[in-house]
Amino acid sequence: MTQPVRPFIITHRSIFSLSVPMTLAYLTTPLLGLVDTAVVGRLGEASLIGGLAVGAILIDIIFTTFNFLRSGTTGLTAQALGQGDKVEIQAIFIRALIIAIIGGLVLAMFSPLLLALGLYLMAPGDEVTLAAQYYVLIRIVGAPLALANYAILGWLVGLGKARTGLLLQLTLNGSNIALSISLGLYLEFGIQGVAIATVISELCALLLGLYICYRLLDRNTRPSRTQLLDRDALWRFANLNVDIMLRSFALLFAFAFFTTKSAHFGELTLAANAVLMNFFMIASYFLDGLAIAAEQIVGRAIGANYRAGFMRGLGLTFAWNTFMAMLLSIVFWLFGIDLIRLITTLEPVQAEATQYLLLAAILPLSGVLAFQMDGVFIGATWSRDMSLMMLVSLGAYLIAYWLLQDMANTGLWLALHIFLLMRGVTLLARLPGRVRRTFG
Repeated sequence: MTQPVRPFIITHRSIFSLSVPMTLAYLTTPLLGLVDTAVVGRLGEASLIGGLAVGAILIDIIFTTFNFLRSGTTGLTAQALGQGDKVEIQAIFIRALIIAIIGGLVLAMFSPLLLALGLYLMAPGDEVTLAAQYYVLIRIVGAPLALANYAILGWLVGLGKARTGLLLQLTLNGSNIALSISLGLYLEFGIQGVAIATVISELCALLLGLYICYRLLDRNTRPSRTQLLDRDALWRFANLNVDIMLRSFALLFAFAFFTTKSAHFGELTLAANAVLMNFFMIASYFLDGLAIAAEQIVGRAIGANYRAGFMRGLGLTFAWNTFMAMLLSIVFWLFGIDLIRLITTLEPVQAEATQYLLLAAILPLSGVLAFQMDGVFIGATWSRDMSLMMLVSLGAYLIAYWLLQDMANTGLWLALHIFLLMRGVTLLARLPGRVRRTFG
């Protein structure tokens, strides 16, 4: 039986009400990293800075495994919202929280093994290793808190409450900054204080998030235990999670490959590429914000069986994503040399980075369709297509580098552009068939 259409209004304002708060939320993350580095940098030991860097990388890799709790929950919640299914909206929230807590406890249980493996692969010095161990073992204690915050943020964004999500991120990162300075410097807890500050701030954000979510729940429509443990719903969530996880790891591999090959061209090229990749990182904050708007609108339109809304949301978010990518590329091209000089004072690195400035500046244009399609396919929960096309794109990336390797670093940059273009084009090619089957 065809579900009745549930129209809702999609405007430029509704897109920005979703994208702007999430962009601002993302922009607070590098500020936190900068403060943590500054705090540890004032402790007078280079090994502590190295330990923080290594520890933060390990934590990011470990937690990326559960990034689906944010994106997967957003898509499912938006669809339930479009269907007007208040019971399923609550069930998704509770399921996500249960998975987050269990996943966090499993991570904490296996943290010594994960830490040992990570340090073995990265092989830092003894003093750096010791500092990293302190940091990771404290941070991993807060894994259930961190993962639960992922789930809460995803649920709120799925409901279209991005400003509330921004409030939680500001609470998380703002309290983290204040506590890192207080515990790390003034109370002289050092790198352990920085890690403890993060765990405490995750707890604060979680408590606030749970309170907000509790206020949003409809107390008259509680899901039963049977509904919470519905096999089809759990199986769908599991499949969605595996696909998003696979996509995330493939993406990590792609950028790790870029860094590894950069190192093969020498320290100067490695440093220059690292400086230029900051441009793409900045661009990703803005493009991700608009991609999240696409997630919520697309997911809600599919839940409402509202094809016209789906197409309008797709068109508006793509138009704004393209405009933003063009604007970012122009800014990077016009002010790129000044940005390079701001990031590094080393003249040889500045000169090397300037040679590849154009290739770095147009990365947002090459990647805009990939960001857009990721948002669409996550919101629509077409995760299998997303993971398969990611693997196809990764294969094209590796082949492109093999064919272009005689061009050295220029070939590496061109291969990265091909990877980003392939991600967007392959998903776009899958879109018409998916739309026909979904709304047919």
